[in-house]
Amino acid sequence: MGSLLDALQSWYEEQCDGEWEHQYGIKIETLDNPGWAVEVDLTGTKLSDRMLTETAEERSAVDWIRCSAADGRFKGFGGPRNLAEILERFLVWAEAVE
Repeated sequence: MGSLLDALQSWYEEQCDGEWEHQYGIKIETLDNPGWAVEVDLTGTKLSDRMLTETAEERSAVDWIRCSAADGRFKGFGGPRNLAEILERFLVWAEAVE
C-alpha cells in the first residue's frame, strides 16, 4: 500500500473537485483518555452510502481501536499509538470499493 500518509493524501486529492473540499474533509484529533479520533466525511464520494459495522478491539488500556461508518462518515478511535492502525483500516475499507 506504500506509505499510509501518501495513500491518505491520494484518497483526499481524488475527492477534491473544487466543491467537496469546501464542505467536507478529514479530521484527526487527539482524545483526552489519551488517544486519537479520526473522522472522514464521505458525503459526495463513492463511499457515501457504504456502511461499516463497528469493530472494536480492546487489547489494553492504551492499545485499543474502534471503527465504524454510517450516515456519510467514517469514524475511528484508538489509543495513543494506534493512529496508523486507524488510518490503515480506513484505507483498506475504502479501497475495497474500487
